[in-house]
Amino acid sequence: MGLRDPMLRNRTIEVTAGGSQSDYPGFTSMAIQLAVDKVTSCGGGIVRLDQGVYDVSGPIRLTDRVTLAGAGPETILRKTDGFKSPFVVDADYGELRVEVADASGFRAGMGLQIFDDSQKWGWDESTAIITAVDGNVLRFDRHLERDYHSDDGGMATNACSIIEAVDVEQVRVRDLAIDGNKVANEPIGGCRAGGIYLKKARDCMIERVVVRDFNGDGISWQITEHISVLHCDVRGCTGSGLHPGAGSHSSRVKDNTCIDNGTAGLFICWRVQFGEFERNVLENNAVSGISIGHKDCDNRFADNIIRGNGNGGVYFRPENASNGANRNHWLRNVIEDNDGFGFLVNAGSIDNELKDNLIRDTGTGRQAGDFWLADGAERFLAYRE
Repeated sequence: MGLRDPMLRNRTIEVTAGGSQSDYPGFTSMAIQLAVDKVTSCGGGIVRLDQGVYDVSGPIRLTDRVTLAGAGPETILRKTDGFKSPFVVDADYGELRVEVADASGFRAGMGLQIFDDSQKWGWDESTAIITAVDGNVLRFDRHLERDYHSDDGGMATNACSIIEAVDVEQVRVRDLAIDGNKVANEPIGGCRAGGIYLKKARDCMIERVVVRDFNGDGISWQITEHISVLHCDVRGCTGSGLHPGAGSHSSRVKDNTCIDNGTAGLFICWRVQFGEFERNVLENNAVSGISIGHKDCDNRFADNIIRGNGNGGVYFRPENASNGANRNHWLRNVIEDNDGFGFLVNAGSIDNELKDNLIRDTGTGRQAGDFWLADGAERFLAYRE
């Protein structure tokens, strides 16, 4: 462990994790977290990961001004096999404990997901890290977000994000791969988790990262400002490939590939505004290439390839007239061979500008037409060339 440029006023500490000669040896999420905690105590710095496969049982939590840097795609963070148990006593809002039927597969340091059948998706799940296991009682570090009922399918699982950054600024993640091990883990929603998950974050960058086979969204960022996702490859996730949402402002999403994901390649969630989405490849995603809707306004989509997706290349979700995806700019995109239509537009979105896009079927017979406009979508186009 050493300080780079020790004579400089603004010094950057660098530590290593992974191999036997590193500062924090061990191919585990615990070793990585110890390294992160060290640079956090110094006000930020760089954690460099050796090549190898790291077993991740709980989310690696990043803090302000921390960079997590792998050695390329051979640095793999792999989610360990999942475990779940119903809970036997209601888990109430604000609690830091839950009593489960079987705690044998849970350990301190694991990620934790709590839900019931009525409160399972969106913001209704709760996530935390287990701090102790006392008999069949799990104790954890974040207050529950809802009242969960044991007689309504109440469940505790160790599904979690692989990398998580909440209430942070100037976080960087680069040059590594994430293996979500989806066949051995429970699904988890993209509002609370992802292969990489940011919430209430600003001025952060994710670059040259591979996310594959996560049982949820590949990369999700919620309630953020100035997030950059660059040169990433997201494929085989059961949710969306990329998921900006909940008022995320001024995102830069460029030169990424999203292939074979279970919902949208790029899911533009509520109130995503003034973003730049350029030169991305969105291909063979099950639901749509791009899904956009509630107050998702003033974004720029340029030079993307949107090919072979289900339910339309670009899908505008239905909204009322005051909450549409308005004033977005669509420039020089290739939108081809998607199921149904190139643009499938429900009512509510207005004043979108389209210029120099190539919208076509190349002979597959999948894309029946350029546009489908629902009743009430007459004001969708402000300009088309």
